[in-house]
Amino acid sequence: MTPTATYRLQLQPDFPFSAAGKVVPYLAALGISHLHLSPVLEAVPGSTHGYDVTDHSRVRAELGGEEGLRRLASTAREHGLGLVLDIVPNHMAAAPRYNNALWEVLREGPGSPYAHWFDIDWAGGDGKLLLPVLPSPIGDELGALRVGNGLLHHGDQSYPLAPGTEDLPLPALLDAQHYRLAWWRLARTELNYRRFFTISDLIAVRVEEPDVFAATHAKILELVGDGVVQGLRVDHPDGLADPEAYLRLLHDATSAAADGAVKGTAADASAKGAAADASVARPPADGGCWIVVEKILADDEPLPAGWPVAGTTGYDALRHIDGVFTDPAGASELERRYRETAGPPGDRGGYWEGTVRRAAYKVVIHELAAETDFLVRTARRICAADPALRDHAPWALRTAIQELLVRVPVYRPYTTAGGPCPKAAEAAVPEDAVRQAKAAFTVEREARAVDVVRDLALGRLGDGPAHAAFCARFAQTASALRAKSVEDTAFYRYTPLISANEVGGDPGQPAVSPERFHAYCARLARDWPATGTVLTTHDTKRSADVRAAIAVLSQCPDRWDRFLERVAGTVAPDPHLAWQAWQTAVGFTPSGEAATPDGARMVPALLKAVREAGLHTSWTEPDPLYERAVTDFVAAGPAGAGRRTVAELSRALGPYARASALGAALVHLTMPGVPDLYQGTEREYFALVDPDNRHPFRLGPPDEKTVVTTAALALRARRPRAFGESGTYSPLYATGPAAEHCLAFCRRGEVITAVTRLPLRLAEAGGWGATELVLPPGRWEDALASPGRTYEGGGPVAVARLFTDRPVALLSRAE
Repeated sequence: MTPTATYRLQLQPDFPFSAAGKVVPYLAALGISHLHLSPVLEAVPGSTHGYDVTDHSRVRAELGGEEGLRRLASTAREHGLGLVLDIVPNHMAAAPRYNNALWEVLREGPGSPYAHWFDIDWAGGDGKLLLPVLPSPIGDELGALRVGNGLLHHGDQSYPLAPGTEDLPLPALLDAQHYRLAWWRLARTELNYRRFFTISDLIAVRVEEPDVFAATHAKILELVGDGVVQGLRVDHPDGLADPEAYLRLLHDATSAAADGAVKGTAADASAKGAAADASVARPPADGGCWIVVEKILADDEPLPAGWPVAGTTGYDALRHIDGVFTDPAGASELERRYRETAGPPGDRGGYWEGTVRRAAYKVVIHELAAETDFLVRTARRICAADPALRDHAPWALRTAIQELLVRVPVYRPYTTAGGPCPKAAEAAVPEDAVRQAKAAFTVEREARAVDVVRDLALGRLGDGPAHAAFCARFAQTASALRAKSVEDTAFYRYTPLISANEVGGDPGQPAVSPERFHAYCARLARDWPATGTVLTTHDTKRSADVRAAIAVLSQCPDRWDRFLERVAGTVAPDPHLAWQAWQTAVGFTPSGEAATPDGARMVPALLKAVREAGLHTSWTEPDPLYERAVTDFVAAGPAGAGRRTVAELSRALGPYARASALGAALVHLTMPGVPDLYQGTEREYFALVDPDNRHPFRLGPPDEKTVVTTAALALRARRPRAFGESGTYSPLYATGPAAEHCLAFCRRGEVITAVTRLPLRLAEAGGWGATELVLPPGRWEDALASPGRTYEGGGPVAVARLFTDRPVALLSRAE
């Protein structure tokens, strides 16, 4: 059964299943249909997120174990709610003391029955698995190593010893192991296992192997089969060797499990003459399992049509919603003034495309050096085995690989070695990228290495083991490169309007026209009507309300200039940091009379920003003096002498930020797709990047946003056909002097959403005036206004009248 709306709860030891159960009545009253839970399988002790899975066969004890999860499902069901689980197929924690499969690999080496679970290049490590866990070079750590009870100990960490090696002298003992303890800094160049992006603490899992899939999904499938779970969010499918093959396997397995649950429930009901036992949740009526994937789509990139899923988790929707509330002219003006004021070099923050390209080179050459080495070694083996390719030098192959990787315009191509190469895969490694990559070569014939690498990446040169390995790893590396260079580097370097720097976003083109927004929604309604949509998640860098407040600056670049002049007395470590910090302060500060910037929460977010940017400090080469200057600047500026100036601007822009935030919320809740609400976002929710946005859930007082959310969710529940697979989408266009400021659409002729765009520009232009919106025929009731307010359709209605009470309207056709 497709959810009507989901609500994301971040489970952690401080907010376990029992705590989630206590808020179920509130969430049911809010109007959602399903709880969306962060990962629930066993993870590293103390983990606040659960993506570091250690045991797929058990529900996490720190959260209350399987009994606690089933009890939560039962409580949810009693209130009419189902469960959606976040699953992590791509990786596990690289923590041997908690990860039994990895422990066995360390003890037994390539001969372990678990060795094929992980993407380990044993040849690349001279037969050993590199463990980059030591705080300094091993020569400095030998004295800290000790042997006892069949284990090798370093501090509070322990590692298994290969059988029969315990009594060897330490040097010989180290050489005899199937792993190599090493300084953590060697991970960038020497690592020989695939990981999650550049995080060596997360080792990738080969779920494409049937027995690995079975072992890692048995508990999830059991929960689906028992009716405990009705939906799945698949984390990072782009990390997998073949996402489509995995998703087909998952779809078939969950369908079989859910179908078994349906039959079991029917048989039980027939035998007992009653509903199934309360300990087992009733499965979806259609026997299916709703599945969405955390797929980041580039601008206008389609989700692969063959994937057997309901759609994405919704970052593409976030980008379109944010964009339609951003002023294109003002954003361009801000960009110009940003270059003048912050003065970043063109390829380090000055221009978007140049910034992305330089960041990609940085990541592929440094952070992903080990992954690039694997591709070079594999390409060399393939070329050496083919006389026609034998003379492509290793340096040429490396250059070709790097030059093509940095030019992949999407997260990855989708193809397999020896299989068909769809046009979408070719577009992921386009001919234009080939021409540009060849420009890195002086000799034309040496540049032919680029053609070889492209053909290998697209699976065109054969289907042998090495060909399959290259094809899959090129795609996986492209995905990691895109994430690290764009989201985690360029987003923090190029900052004219930081509300646009969000997962799935395009800071180079922050605004989306109403026409483009409508076209996007029409495609969703036609092709992916049950896709997920989001505004705020556990991974967003700024919550929707913060982004809405910052986006208002695109409507008043002159006012932003005057603000910067007023706060210029506080000297920042550099003007680029100042620009970003002041925008953060303005967006992060609520517009209430007593509100001032929260420096204690801003500092961690800004420190993360400068480390990710890597221009003055970084995670691996920190500059304590610069970071101290950042902290001091926040204390002296946004949270100090400039706090009143920030508060004044936040209050002045408050009504317009409110209009945009309410408009975005209502559009999100009524556009095509299944809206996912992040915990707390049914109210004003001001949060920055994690960990600021991952605190345990707490109930808060309702506000105007709660009214809008509750009304929209209630309407979704009452009018399921309007929002389900048959819920068509039709744009409505206003006429008159302020027509561009009204965004409106109709769902299946039953529900109308109308919201205010660019409200500050609207106010400066004199308001709505004679602007009108023609409603479809019928009598329309306003779900947000005082009882009894109705409108007769079939003719024009004054937009000012629609927005009498608030800057948004939600109308339903009278029955």
